[in-house]
Amino acid sequence: MFTTKLGRVLPRNTARRFISSSSKPKNPPRAARWNTTRAITLAGFTGASAYGLASWRDDVPVPGPTAPEPPKKLNINPVYGSLKDMQDAVDEIRKLLGEDSISTDDDILLLHGYSEWSTTNVERLPIAVVYPRDTAEVSRIAKICHRYRVPMIPFSGGTSLEGNFAAPFGGMSIDFSHMDKIIKFNEEDLDIVVQPAVSWMGLNEEIKSSGLFFPVDPGPTAKFGGMVGTNCSGTNAVRYGTMKDWVVNLTVVMADGTVIKTRRRPRKSSAGYNLTSMFIGSEGTLGLVTEITLKLAVIPQQTSVAVVTFPTIRDAAAAASSVMRAGVPVAAMEIMDDVQMMVVNKGGSTGKTWKEVPTLFFKFSGTKAGVQDNIGTVKEIAKRHKAGEFEFAKTDAEAKTLWSARKESLWSMLALRKSGQEVWSTDVAVPLSRLADIIEISKKEMDDLGMFASILGHIGDGNFHESIMYDKNNPDEVARIKKCVHDMVDRALEMEGTCTGEHGVGLGKKEYLVKELGLDTLQVMKKMKLALDPLWLLNPGKIIDAADE
Repeated sequence: MFTTKLGRVLPRNTARRFISSSSKPKNPPRAARWNTTRAITLAGFTGASAYGLASWRDDVPVPGPTAPEPPKKLNINPVYGSLKDMQDAVDEIRKLLGEDSISTDDDILLLHGYSEWSTTNVERLPIAVVYPRDTAEVSRIAKICHRYRVPMIPFSGGTSLEGNFAAPFGGMSIDFSHMDKIIKFNEEDLDIVVQPAVSWMGLNEEIKSSGLFFPVDPGPTAKFGGMVGTNCSGTNAVRYGTMKDWVVNLTVVMADGTVIKTRRRPRKSSAGYNLTSMFIGSEGTLGLVTEITLKLAVIPQQTSVAVVTFPTIRDAAAAASSVMRAGVPVAAMEIMDDVQMMVVNKGGSTGKTWKEVPTLFFKFSGTKAGVQDNIGTVKEIAKRHKAGEFEFAKTDAEAKTLWSARKESLWSMLALRKSGQEVWSTDVAVPLSRLADIIEISKKEMDDLGMFASILGHIGDGNFHESIMYDKNNPDEVARIKKCVHDMVDRALEMEGTCTGEHGVGLGKKEYLVKELGLDTLQVMKKMKLALDPLWLLNPGKIIDAADE
């Protein structure tokens, strides 16, 4: 059951010293006063004296190094507004922005507090959902919420996977869906300014005639607010990097309603702290992003896609590592195991029947000659790893069909759910040299679950995902999945990896941060949070907790 703050019950689960003198010595020493015998005698006397002193000192206790103090925990106990305070905040926002600007409808609250995409949900919902239209309105909302101590949870696309927009303390969901405008397109500078509810796919469609595009490609419904919040990536990350590499600056509303811009618009700057990067990946816990200036890339002269199968998941992973080690500039390189290929076939959304074996998907881009050369190199590497036949796209249509299997993978899995079933989707990333090891072990452990489970991911940058279908009402299945996922994350950390390559921390991955980063590092993060949000109002409960356990 889900209970709102307003009481609604809704359905679902030594210093150097320098001495100077203006007077000169009256009788400067002469070199003739020293000879070899005198020098040797003095040296011998000095050495003997030093030895004797050292021997005497051996009997004097010398204090050992002081043991380092354990890190001090920083516990905060935020106090949020009362039921009346929150209701007063709702009424004030409604009066300020209009009746249509805010909703307390039960279905709307559920949509903004529960996600079938997420591995983690809570039984509490926001008290209201507010729909600002620009930065000024977000600032006004933040000022009101700050005055009444109401938590603020940003919401854009709603497709995050780790409980990133859940409302464990109730509060106000700030839905940016009306902030979906392209503010300014600086075509000659290869950048563009957008609001948080603009989708990456919609942006690329809008600007394609310019010969430019935005290369970071997460899930098809993702929007820039959430993409900044989680520092997302996608299939193109191996070539183009992640979200942090494509943001020039941000306009951010702080917890008290103050509006800041992190920097100006040049491609490079050494002016002050790098606030832009600080906010990217902060999941709305440090500020509310209302405008994003993005870099754009030139659409490559040619793009081609190839698909190749392998007898085992380890062969496929080893081939991928070899391609990266050879320095082939692939635009994308993705892996899907036999189960995931079967899922795509069952889903039937690609219009093609695929071999149900471990498969690598390659995307090549650049000049025509460069693409052909890269394809030849990859083909030779793959052969050394027992690859089957290569399937190359001869036309743009064929390329779209071949690549669709990868882009439709999660949707295909979701389409196969039966009543009461959910899909647990999570990710880790490891150094490339450990990729084959962790994938092989994780694959075996998933198969041992006896459930419908698959592996896929952005293997070119060491990031892969597990997707497991389970009965959410079966405690045994839930417990076994949690242990399997925990073991995968723990193994990734032992391999100097990370608990999340692109999904973010949210609620679901907080427990792994101490092991990955250490308590001292988390305390620094907490101090940053307190400096910017002393009342702990911005997306509370995500990434770090106010109180240490």
